[in-house]
Amino acid sequence: MEMFDRISNDIKEAMKAKDKVRLETLRNIKKVFLEAKTAPGANDTLTDDAAMKIMQKLVKQGKDSAALYTEQGRADLAEAELAQVAVIETYLPKQMSAEELEAALKAIIAEVGAEGPKDMGKVMGTATKKLAGLAEGRAISAKVKELLG
Repeated sequence: MEMFDRISNDIKEAMKAKDKVRLETLRNIKKVFLEAKTAPGANDTLTDDAAMKIMQKLVKQGKDSAALYTEQGRADLAEAELAQVAVIETYLPKQMSAEELEAALKAIIAEVGAEGPKDMGKVMGTATKKLAGLAEGRAISAKVKELLG
């Protein structure tokens, strides 16, 4: 089942279950999916890869918003954002642990033959492709800097 159809079906389930947070989150996801499908050049299609990228972006935005709300002393709004992030994350592949990420990056560094900070671009290019969806870009970048530094 395509991600778009799965989200649509889950909206019905959330309605039946009267799960407001899940329903609101899924409706937001579907809205963004529809915008992507109707964007110029999209030919009214949305691949699962594109859907995953959209959901990863929504998770990142949600976490950033929650951090901002927490800074401003609005724990109630931060909690709401994080609840929505938790719903979105159920549709994404499991994220790598710090140890798994480090091991994967060490393998990539050896593979591309990186020797120092000047090779960060080579490592990041390969790492972001191989680890797409499994780790956040920020975490990958920080760990690569640490390993090459």
